[in-house]
Amino acid sequence: MFKNARNFLLPMAMVFAVSLVASPAIAQEFTFKAHTFIGAVAPTIAKLMKPWSEKVEKDSKGRIKIDIYPSMQLGGSPPQLIDQVRDGVVDIAWTLPGYTPGRFVKTEVFELPFVHTNPVATNMALQDFAELHGDEYSDIKIILLHVHAGAAFHSYDAIRTVADIKGMKIRTPSRTGGWFLEALGATPIGAPVPKVPELLSKRVVDAVLLPYEITMALKTHEMVDFHTSLDDPKYPRPNTSTFLFAMNKNSYNSLPPDLKKVIDDNSGRNIAKWAGETWEAVELPGEKAAAASGTLIQMAPSEVAKLRALVEKPVQDRWIADLKSKGIDGAALLKEAKMLVDKYTH
Repeated sequence: MFKNARNFLLPMAMVFAVSLVASPAIAQEFTFKAHTFIGAVAPTIAKLMKPWSEKVEKDSKGRIKIDIYPSMQLGGSPPQLIDQVRDGVVDIAWTLPGYTPGRFVKTEVFELPFVHTNPVATNMALQDFAELHGDEYSDIKIILLHVHAGAAFHSYDAIRTVADIKGMKIRTPSRTGGWFLEALGATPIGAPVPKVPELLSKRVVDAVLLPYEITMALKTHEMVDFHTSLDDPKYPRPNTSTFLFAMNKNSYNSLPPDLKKVIDDNSGRNIAKWAGETWEAVELPGEKAAAASGTLIQMAPSEVAKLRALVEKPVQDRWIADLKSKGIDGAALLKEAKMLVDKYTH
């Protein structure tokens, strides 16, 4: 009864093979790995990476699928994420350029004291800036350069004056943040965000520089009692951090033109305002939680003036001198960045 089975199965196999080649849904399916150091409960996942991925999947009609791996699940450490995406270990990464100090010096300008105003304005300024000075990211595909709302001091003891900061050990994510703290007489402790709970619980630091949006995920508000920002309508936070959302160039180039357009349509200026508004919104729950369990402090204008005199020009001059040693005109970049931020600040 099976003597004609081969004659039946062979044509069917050929039909199936042809259907695989002919089906665009199967032939043009791309699955990408997106990696980050941040935990799954952090706003970065829920409010940026996940909705962005879903939008890309929808716009591509399911031909692009993105799997998100939080908390360094694919291995390595946060400072290695940029190399992972550059080298193709992962397809997409979200990280801080500041985790590799001195490597992406041009965009550091937005992290200098009293340059950043709010996430929407600084994000839009970053897009203009990157179009002219994005060469330091030439080996990766930029999806978005953006910032958070700005760093506040979260401390065991109250910070109401500039003098209160002197002598403190304070966590910072970047070298420019370290220079800012040194100018205030504090000792900077450089560490990525996942280290913050350990640093606080072991009293390695007296305070941390963080936006409110991440404090709930880290439970910072449960570990310290005081949270200080500045009573300054234009500069409520003294500085910010620049984030990089990037794609491996080979992964991007593997896409046909119509799917490249999907990525491009969900990159840069097309999503910068949305990301800025998102970061403004996600600050509020963290600030509310901090107020419920501790004390919110706004440093008085007279003390803000003292702080600004100590950090603004000295830190900016230090950065300009560092860039000059690398053959880069930092003074011109700083002037341009300030002009761009002011252009978008309302």
